[in-house]
Amino acid sequence: MTTTRGEPTPYAERVLDVVERIPPGKVMSYGDVAEFLGEGGPRQVGRVMALWGGAVPWWRVIRADGSAADGLQSECLAHWREESTPLRGTRVDMRKARWDGV
Repeated sequence: MTTTRGEPTPYAERVLDVVERIPPGKVMSYGDVAEFLGEGGPRQVGRVMALWGGAVPWWRVIRADGSAADGLQSECLAHWREESTPLRGTRVDMRKARWDGV
């Protein structure tokens, strides 16, 4: 994967495709996305989201503990509430909101 923004890599395109398919009110962790694809890991997915995730529903990809990435908490919370994503306080209830990709 490149370190400059440029055009998304083929791996990045696959990550973004999965993210676009996550339904409103559902989420996947960074690791869930990598596991679904069968390649990469949470950090690689996070890098893709940091570089190219602005055009997809980025708030639906979160940490495994249900929290948002640093600096994005209030924006994510607003999106989650708008989409009626199951919450536990200010975190997503992963047992109820996790999407398995099917």
